[in-house]
Amino acid sequence: MSAPGYPIGILAELTHRCPLQCPYCSNPAKLLKANTELDTQNWLRVFNEAADLGILQVHLSGGEPTLRPDLEEIVSALSARGVYTNLITAGVNVKQERIAALKDRGLDHVQLSVQGATPEVTELIGNMKGAHEKKLETARGVREAGLPLTLNAPIHRHNIHQVEDFINLALELDADRLEIANVQYYGWALINRTQLMPAWDDVMAQVDLVEAAREELRGRLLIDFVTPDYYAKFPKPCMGGWARDAFMITPDGTAMPCHAAHTIPHLVFDNVKDKHLAEIWDSSPAFEAYRGTDWMKEPCRSCDRREQDYGGCRCQAMAIAGDAAATDPACSLSPLHETMLTIAGQTQSKEAPADDFTYRRIGVNA
Repeated sequence: MSAPGYPIGILAELTHRCPLQCPYCSNPAKLLKANTELDTQNWLRVFNEAADLGILQVHLSGGEPTLRPDLEEIVSALSARGVYTNLITAGVNVKQERIAALKDRGLDHVQLSVQGATPEVTELIGNMKGAHEKKLETARGVREAGLPLTLNAPIHRHNIHQVEDFINLALELDADRLEIANVQYYGWALINRTQLMPAWDDVMAQVDLVEAAREELRGRLLIDFVTPDYYAKFPKPCMGGWARDAFMITPDGTAMPCHAAHTIPHLVFDNVKDKHLAEIWDSSPAFEAYRGTDWMKEPCRSCDRREQDYGGCRCQAMAIAGDAAATDPACSLSPLHETMLTIAGQTQSKEAPADDFTYRRIGVNA
């Protein structure tokens, strides 16, 4: 199937290097080293091609994108083409002067990851002493620079009891938006699923709390909620639908429809060093593989929701059903839905010690 139209967004992973070692990171288990990263001129060329393609927004991510000394140049180039830029950062190595410099170059928004609402949880998850205070300092610096601020709180067994605290923290830091983003189990989170999976009762209590807070804080704080797939009734559309309106580029220039697409073994991905972005978007076999609805099997093929969730997550179908074209097991219509619930129940019931994490590190044999 050909591209449904022009894409609107790119997630650009500028590097896999990061000072934190979060055990739920969406980066692949085999992290790319600095010497494989696209150089400045290649990134600038790609972003010009993106602007020509009609891209409206680029999310500058990693790893930790502020480890790139050319970040200001990248932001400036995107701004000059009228592309909205969102910096996704851990916020533990960003000085106020650099935040101001990025704002001057045209940065539009900052998304700050928060691993815990208290220093103890932040340090446990990120495996870095003093990280919590540095994040708070960065958040304040973002607001002092006049930039909009989103807090992103990935939720799992070790911090699900802090959801109300995350909401209060967002209010205290004058954030515009808070993402209560239940961890999705691919990348490093799949490796650490036993240590991270929350209990059903805790998830349901979280849902009630978030819904009440959304109503109470309407017009004051926007709260986005990412449902935990293993406890869902229906799946989410992967990246808005596979290669439908957004895609990602890894540090070495590999273009993929989503973070975990590399886990589907029969797909071959194009690299922006070898092909123009428009050609990749229009005709890459990997992008075309699960576009639209023609590829779907039953029950997706005849489902009324097929153009709402586009079959859900192909990578999750691959991981649990062994078939990337199967119905996402997160869907209650999938024959494997009960299997997914069983996995969740069995996994969260195992009392894995906190220090049993396989922490995210380049070179770790995960």
